[in-house]
Parts: sequence; structure tokens; C-alpha cells
Amino acid sequence: MYTFSSKLKTFSFVLMAVGLLGIGYGFWTAPKDIQEVEALLAADSHGGHGEAKHEAAAPAHDSETTHEVASAEHAKVATDKHDVKEDSEHKEHLEHVFHQLSNKPWAALYVACIFFMLLSMGTLVFYAIQQVAQAGWSPVLFRVMQGITSYLPVGSVIFFIFLVLCGLHFNHLFIWLDPEVVAHDKIIANKAGYLNFPFWIVRAVIFLLGWNAYRYFSRKNCLAQDESDDNSFYKKNFNISAMFLVFFIVTESIMSWDWIMSIDPHWSSTLFGWYVFASFFVSGITTIAMVTVYLKSRGYLENVNTSHIHDLAKFMFGISVFWTYLWFSQFMLIWYANIPEEITYFITRIQVYNLPFFGAVVMNFLFPILILINTDFKRITWILVMAGVSILLGHYIDFFNMIMPGTVGGSWFIGISEIASVLFFLGLFIFVVFSALTKVPLLPKRNPYIEESKHFHY
Repeated sequence: MYTFSSKLKTFSFVLMAVGLLGIGYGFWTAPKDIQEVEALLAADSHGGHGEAKHEAAAPAHDSETTHEVASAEHAKVATDKHDVKEDSEHKEHLEHVFHQLSNKPWAALYVACIFFMLLSMGTLVFYAIQQVAQAGWSPVLFRVMQGITSYLPVGSVIFFIFLVLCGLHFNHLFIWLDPEVVAHDKIIANKAGYLNFPFWIVRAVIFLLGWNAYRYFSRKNCLAQDESDDNSFYKKNFNISAMFLVFFIVTESIMSWDWIMSIDPHWSSTLFGWYVFASFFVSGITTIAMVTVYLKSRGYLENVNTSHIHDLAKFMFGISVFWTYLWFSQFMLIWYANIPEEITYFITRIQVYNLPFFGAVVMNFLFPILILINTDFKRITWILVMAGVSILLGHYIDFFNMIMPGTVGGSWFIGISEIASVLFFLGLFIFVVFSALTKVPLLPKRNPYIEESKHFHY
């Protein structure tokens, strides 16, 4: 049985405490009114460290200086028209930046919240695939996978509460939830039959309950198989895993539209569901490898050998290439077609989010390729850990790129809110996962393929 070390437990509590303090600070320092935004922009008019892009414009017929604040998406130039219109435009831009800066702590929390929840979801899908494929190499890792997926119920509850708060207008992450926006936007109004809060939240309930139901019953059957005299519970797991994967294929695509793509409701991509899946799937596999390596270093998982680690590294390598293929396919087709309503999605990210946009490609493709392409490197622990850290950070940045431009626009920077949100959910993730690992033996006893898995070598 695994024992949760006091040092690791304390570390998780420290991460959560520091994270909560930082999250609270982010909300406390967020601007409360337009006057505060105007003062903030005036004090920071140089815009030299990646915050909101803004510029000063002087009307030719007025001696007063008017500060024209603009995000990269909604940049406007001061005209020589009368003062009333100019003041109106100035106020409109201030309101726009106010919403962006108010969204920032919420968006930072949302990115970390959905990333860690979907990371555990990616692990659950990998576990289901192993069940359906009747893989002989992986049963010794099943308890590790189940431990990681134990975060899914916790993450789902937090995420669902977050969605409800969005529907109650605590933030403006999803602009289509604002009736005033819908009334004045024909494109969003045409989608109102699908993008409306009651239908949206019902879909979320179905998705989250379905995923968590499979996690509960698959774990229950796996534990029951240890005490069984036959393979009946293993067969039950095979059947429900096959049904789950069909359910997941459908719900994952819709989930990616609902929770991520609808943040930019004027934009759509038929490839987006696969793209999001590849991102959290490789993150889940990487987490399995990282937790396995940690447990091995503490003297546990004696039946896990370098061949098991090597196979996990191969999946990390292969799905990283698959993600890159989808990234390039989506980017290249939209960029080449040059359709205005599609290309604006990438223009924003290239012009305003240049560093994280291309940095994600380096961290999610270039580093894994260079580090893991060598067969021998896949068996070396410190190299695997280095690749894993790069992949996990890179895919957090990937979710950052998917969510931030539509919520905070040009008013982005990685500050206390972003770092604190990651720390809090990382601490919570560590506590939940390693607490779950202490509750059951780390080796399934009566899995039909357990002996093959124990002696897996090549």
C-alpha cells in the first residue's frame, strides 16, 4: 500500500494556500470601475510589458488631449469629428478595456480549472482504451491511472460551479450569455437556439455525470475483480469502456464547442474538437508517466520496469506529433483560405499573443521531438521528466491561447492571477490523487493480463 508522505502532503497544502492568496489578490486588484481603468492606463501609457495595448490620439481641432485606448482586436483611430462622438468612442473603449481587465482573474482561474479537469479526463480515456484494447502491457499501471482520475469528480464540481457563476453574470467570459450582446449581434442571435444558458448547462450536466459515472463503475469493477473467482467484472469493464468511448467521442466534441470555442462565438472550426482532445489526451498520458516515475523513485510499483516507462514515453511522443499535425492543419487551412471571419482568430493570436502562441508549438512539438525521438532517452528518468514538464507547461499555454484572447483580448500578461490559479489547482490535484492512491493496493491482483504485464519486456 502507498503511504502519502507528510512532505508531499504539506507541499500540496502550501501550493493551495499560496494559490488562494494569489487568486484573492488578483480579484482584489482588478479594476472596479471605468475611472480606475482610465487612471491605470494613464499611469501605464507606455504599455511596455505585455499589458493592454493603448495609444494617445490628439484631435486637430481641440486643445485637450484624449487617450485612445484600444485592444489589438478592436483598435480604432481618433478622427477629426466633433467632441461628442470622440468622447463617446473614448468611453466605449474604456468600457471594453474595463471588461477585459475585470475578466482577467476569472479567465486565469478558468484556464487552470478546465486544464486540470481535462487532464484527468485524458487519463480516463487512456484507461478506457487500454480496457477495450485488452492491452497486456498496462494493467500494472491501472491503479496509477485510477488515482489520477480520482481528481475528475472534484474538478467537475468546481468546474460546474464556475459555469453556473458565468450564467449568473459574475463575469463576461462568454459574451453570448449577455442578452444585450445577443440583441445587437446578428451572428450570435442566430446561434441562440444552441447557445443559451439553460441548454448549455444541461449539456454540461450530462457530460460531467456521464464521464464521472464511467469512472466510478470502472474503478468499482476493477476492485471487485480482485476478489472475484472469475473474470465477470473484467468483462463488465470491457463492455462499459466500449460504451463510454462512444459516449466520449460525441460529448468531447460538443464540450470543446461549448466550453472553449463559444468564447469566440463568431469563429468556428470543424477540427477544433480533435485539437482540444489531442491537447488534454497527451497531458493525461504525460501525467501517468510523471506519477509512475515518482512512485518508482519512492520504492513503489516494483512490477513496473523500463519497458513500461518506454511505452508511456512512446505515447507521449506519438500524441505530441498528432497534436502538431492538428495544430498545423487547422492553422494552415484557415490561413490559406483567408476568410475574414475565420482568419481573425489567428491574427489576434499572432499579433497580440505572439510569444505564447508560437511558444506552445516549441514546447509541445519541438522539445518532445528532440528529447524523446531517441529510443534510449525514453528509458532515462530525468530526460522523461524534462520532456513531461515541457509537455504539461506547453499544453497549459495551449489552453491559455485558446481562452485568453476571447476573454481579455490585448489586456493579457502572465501575472499573479495566472500563476496562483495554477498553483492552487496543482496543489489540489496532488492532494486528491495521492490521497486516492493510499486507499487501494497499487497492483490489481486478478486482472487476466496481470502476469503478462508483470513480465512485459522487449
